[in-house]
Amino acid sequence: MKRILLADDSPQDTELTLTALEEFHLANEVMTVRDGVEALDYLYHQGEFANSNAETPLVVILDLKMPRIDGLEVLRRMKHDPGLSAIPVVMLTSSREDCDLVESYRLGVNAYVVKPVDFQQFIDAVRQLGVFWAIVNEPPPGSRPKSDTQHLPKR
Repeated sequence: MKRILLADDSPQDTELTLTALEEFHLANEVMTVRDGVEALDYLYHQGEFANSNAETPLVVILDLKMPRIDGLEVLRRMKHDPGLSAIPVVMLTSSREDCDLVESYRLGVNAYVVKPVDFQQFIDAVRQLGVFWAIVNEPPPGSRPKSDTQHLPKR
């Protein structure tokens, strides 16, 4: 199963992202959370996710500016945890500030994408992200959930 964890406090941006991923069938499941606390709870199976058997996501898409714990702190904690550090992280944010970009890469983000304002450009950007992380990118051995039995067509 191709699972994506999406952490974004904007209901509109979350809906647009989900629409783009579903339209192009890029994930079997997208788990959405509203802030960094919920993202960490999901990743560490704590809080409201304590009794869930949630699988490790194939990729985590983070908004940078979220309440309670921001995307940079989630990224920092993930990359310092040997159990989570191999999971690709994409910042999908409206921030064009150089300091946010530099800090994200310093902490180990795999991609930094500025949310386009235009609806169609936003959909296209998410589609391209989804194609890369869900189809093109080859995760490290052992990081793909064992239940992933979907195969790509042969070329």
